[in-house]
Amino acid sequence: MSHDNGGPARAYPLTASGALEAPAEWAELRAACPVAPVTLPSGDRAALLTRYADVKQVLSDPRCTRRLDAEGAARISADESGGVFNSSMAESLNGAGQQRWRRMLTKWFTTKRMAALRPAIEAMAERLVDEMVAHGYPADLKASIGFPLPVWVICDLLGVPETDRDRFSRWSDMLLNLDRYGQHEIDAAQRDFHAYMAGHLEARRAELGEDLLSSLLTTTDADGGRLTDDQLAATGQALLIAGHETTANMIGKMLAMLLADRRRWERLVADRSLVRTAVEEVLRFDANSGFGMPRYVTEDIEVAGTVLARGTTLVCSMAAANRDEEAFAGAAGMSLDRSPNAHLAFGAGPHSCLGQALARTELQVVLDVLLRRLPSLELAVAPDALRRIEGLVVGGLREVPVRW
Repeated sequence: MSHDNGGPARAYPLTASGALEAPAEWAELRAACPVAPVTLPSGDRAALLTRYADVKQVLSDPRCTRRLDAEGAARISADESGGVFNSSMAESLNGAGQQRWRRMLTKWFTTKRMAALRPAIEAMAERLVDEMVAHGYPADLKASIGFPLPVWVICDLLGVPETDRDRFSRWSDMLLNLDRYGQHEIDAAQRDFHAYMAGHLEARRAELGEDLLSSLLTTTDADGGRLTDDQLAATGQALLIAGHETTANMIGKMLAMLLADRRRWERLVADRSLVRTAVEEVLRFDANSGFGMPRYVTEDIEVAGTVLARGTTLVCSMAAANRDEEAFAGAAGMSLDRSPNAHLAFGAGPHSCLGQALARTELQVVLDVLLRRLPSLELAVAPDALRRIEGLVVGGLREVPVRW
């Protein structure tokens, strides 16, 4: 069991009044209780961090690890496995090998490589807009564009058939479970997904392509080491889940945030040079980003004047940290030209999101294409009628109804 600073623990995740709103407690906790005891969906206790400086400190501290299978670590979810963070996928990519793995993958996610991918992503976005317009409105922007675009990109990157995307979606949901699925469903999804990736790797080994997995099959690191078959399968899984679920949800939330106050959208229609800074501000302002980053403390550390004992499980709320007035002037409002904007949406330190250049490229392309093609785009429901996805680790909206 994790230790914390005592006192009554709040149920976590915290709830908000609307799908795009921030929980009222964030501001209270940042001001009065920066290390707050919380009870996770599993019933275990953890400590929640909501200030920018504290979240950044912990995410960059090697004593705050991702070893959530450690003795006494808090379990995240209500199922026996304790949540996606403890899956065999994470275990096979954890520890010292994790940095080696990152080094082998990094060259696939450079800004330069993303710039080369951009025309293909634009062509895909144009095609999806054509299809959405052909079907007429109201349309669900998430289902029409938000979901298919990142899946297409990640399938292309991994060399897996786009026709299997519905299966990936189902498996991803189950492996991102907080309290929606039972243990037998999660185990079956993990087993089926792993078997699928193992089969795909065999096919790739027999006929190497230009994709990332083909490259990893033949790549050695500086010491001549290769990734094991288990690590390769886990890599495919991790990239499919991270590469489609989070970005698909973010595309939906981005458009909902920009359309919820039509003046934001109109400003961007009038000046598309703001697309890059607008995407960064949407990432900072996203109040519905999901669970946050859990960390297990391996040695006593001090955060915000509180000594946290070895064995504590921390939950870093990057979304709360991104609303910290100490770090961002006018943090409670959106500023589409905010620059610089050192938000923590992609984490910080050695474990920051590997695919952030890809996510940024996809978000910028989708926004740019929609501003140009559908300047009259608007929400087809009132912003307070938007509904959050419940029960998963990632935050998102169930649908984003639009018309034009």
